[in-house]
Amino acid sequence: MTASDWRKILKQLKNKPAIRDKFLKHNKPKERKIGISAKKCERCGRFGAHIKSYGLNLCRHCFRELAEEIGFEKYS
Repeated sequence: MTASDWRKILKQLKNKPAIRDKFLKHNKPKERKIGISAKKCERCGRFGAHIKSYGLNLCRHCFRELAEEIGFEKYS
């Protein structure tokens, strides 16, 4: 079951609180404290190639797009 699947089912159970609570108890993915899936890009949600320096929390793809707007310069 992917993350989007359990969210879709959760919307269907909006009017049934008892069933919804039981569903969440058994099917919701646990919050990650360590590992690659603990850090996501704030812009696109990718897990890999994460840049957290300077509090950016971006993947390398988004960083390349936003670098000049943020104030970084490209040296070549």
